[in-house]
Amino acid sequence: MPLLQDKVCVITGGAGSVGLASARLFLSEGAKVMLVDLSETDLASRANELASSNVGWVAADVSNAAATRAYMEGSVSRFGPIDVLFSNAGNQGPITPVTEYPEEAFDAQVAVHVRGAFLACKYGLPRMSDGGSIIITSSVVGAMGAPGAVAYVTAKHAQVGLMRTVAKEAARRGIRVNTLHPGPIDNAFQAKIEENLGKMAGIDATKMLNDAIPLHRHATPEEIARSALYLASDLSSFVTGSMLIVDGGLRG
Repeated sequence: MPLLQDKVCVITGGAGSVGLASARLFLSEGAKVMLVDLSETDLASRANELASSNVGWVAADVSNAAATRAYMEGSVSRFGPIDVLFSNAGNQGPITPVTEYPEEAFDAQVAVHVRGAFLACKYGLPRMSDGGSIIITSSVVGAMGAPGAVAYVTAKHAQVGLMRTVAKEAARRGIRVNTLHPGPIDNAFQAKIEENLGKMAGIDATKMLNDAIPLHRHATPEEIARSALYLASDLSSFVTGSMLIVDGGLRG
């Protein structure tokens, strides 16, 4: 039996590399998938790549309450009650010391990562089936610090507090809530971070990270997707309130 047979899965950040890889894997395990992202053009392209009648998409700003209600309602209208809510949307800002960090950039990252995940839980839980799963994509820096990335690091730590609170509240319905903490991923999002870090520190940030990771490489989006599948499926039936760190040993 496929791990997600007939399960309804909502993936925010669905047009990004991890969102797309997760959608592809979830579909292969029998799921029905609703992709959520900012760009209609990107979403239509990703849905075309996936080429499945079990894929839908809704363009939405995840930090907006009305837009969040709309994508949740659209998902339920298309496929039925939600079984898996994968709050995966993210953005990034400059890499610069805290004393020079733009306030508007700080607010923008907190809005997407923290408010976006909060709204997903607030409006997603009433539309979820009992026994479902909520996954929030944090980061390895949600369990450590990183110079120059005060907004991103702060937001990723805040997601852990959100997860732990919602896990306690949702447990009575058998809904599991966990955070997923990838290390560096081989994708455009991470490449931009490393470019900015390299400029600030005057180093080859990609090489520096690969040297620091015991497995000496970045993750692929597909590897992160497999971890998301674990949390989405009954393979993790007794896992809630937990941080799953998938970083090649970087934090250790």
